[in-house]
Amino acid sequence: MTIGYLNTVSTPIGPFTTLTDDSRQTVLASGWTADPAELLPQVHPTLRPTQCEVLASLPGITNAVIAYHEGDLTAVDSVAVQQISGPFLMDAWQMLRKVEPGEPVTYSEFAALAGRPAAIRAAASACARNAAALFVPCHRVLRLDGSLGGFRWGLPAKQWLIRHESNH
Repeated sequence: MTIGYLNTVSTPIGPFTTLTDDSRQTVLASGWTADPAELLPQVHPTLRPTQCEVLASLPGITNAVIAYHEGDLTAVDSVAVQQISGPFLMDAWQMLRKVEPGEPVTYSEFAALAGRPAAIRAAASACARNAAALFVPCHRVLRLDGSLGGFRWGLPAKQWLIRHESNH
């Protein structure tokens, strides 16, 4: 049996829940929801906890989430994240963490940054399969025409995040 830890905080977008591993310091999944059942299926089966415990706070993580939403856009950058997939997705998720706040890239640019310029659909898939929203900022990837594209947590949330980051 593996235990995961959950924490939910209020944000301007709505409730934000983080699921960590048993260390309470590594994010497995996160997003703008109060329902942990929306996060668990996104976690790779080898990492997925069999039991979850809700905590009032996760050391270092809860404060980082709050600070980000209050304007410290780099507060979440040092939070550890663990996701498992194939080599391209793993590299793409690491690359997403290097996209600067307020400087969104297109799916084409993201594919090039991830080392496969022709793999635009694969780059979009990396965003869609990202379990650790905010910590792995897939919201910073836009369509070629500058429109939002998709976002698991809804386009109003993505729009808020893009606007929030461009204002700081």
